[in-house]
Amino acid sequence: MWDYSETVMDHYRNPRNVGKIDDADAIGIAGSLSCGDQLKIYLKIKDGIVTDAKFQTFGCGSAVASSSMLTEMIIGKTIDEVKKITNKDIADKLGGLPPEKMHCSVMGYEALEDALKNYGHDDMVDLDDLREEPVREKIVCTCFNVTENLIWDAIKQNGLKTVEEVTNYTKAGGACGKCKALIQDIIDTYYHKEEKPVQLTAAQRIIRINNIIEKTISPELQKDGGDITLVDIEGDKVMVKLRGKCSGCKNSVHTLKSFVETTLKDTVDKNIEVVEVE
Repeated sequence: MWDYSETVMDHYRNPRNVGKIDDADAIGIAGSLSCGDQLKIYLKIKDGIVTDAKFQTFGCGSAVASSSMLTEMIIGKTIDEVKKITNKDIADKLGGLPPEKMHCSVMGYEALEDALKNYGHDDMVDLDDLREEPVREKIVCTCFNVTENLIWDAIKQNGLKTVEEVTNYTKAGGACGKCKALIQDIIDTYYHKEEKPVQLTAAQRIIRINNIIEKTISPELQKDGGDITLVDIEGDKVMVKLRGKCSGCKNSVHTLKSFVETTLKDTVDKNIEVVEVE
């Protein structure tokens, strides 16, 4: 028997904002009925503020409670504030969730992220039937359709360090278990673990830098409407081009030095210098 907080039980027994918004400005979906859980969230947005939010979910009590709490958390908030909400914030507001049910809060976070990605798209439509999403990312767990990026985000936001913890938060590895080795590889990559120090060749160094930019730095910048492209590498000098909101931003130098350069120094080589080019 799971040990649930009074807040979880209250939101399960008396869920807030259940239903559908017919003229929603943004719609997000997470999970899959074939995997046992699915959440659809609807947002009404005016002048950059979420004025209403409703949800429909097929899942356990924790899924209902997480979805209910999430809608309460975002109504009245600006888009920028909503973008900063993580699954940990949802779980904390509920007074905690059992480790085996943390994936419910992750599903809420994922649905919200999907809705914000769809916000402002003129071709946005709502399908009452389960929609088939195009494959955008590498699928690690085929049993539960869990992507590499979702696992990466769960590790980053919650400090996960074992395959079992990743399973609790994302369900990945919870069925056939064939993906557990891949999950361990992702954990090791995130924490930059190596059994012995390895001297990278010039080609390996370039690949490592490019991978860090694509998988770690770029996704973070995209959350705030920016992005980054690797232009060239000359010795320790890494030349990049900032794009989107990062381009020409008054904080671009700070972004380059305190985030981009620091990340590459920590993960590749402490001698790296990042330079912005046109």
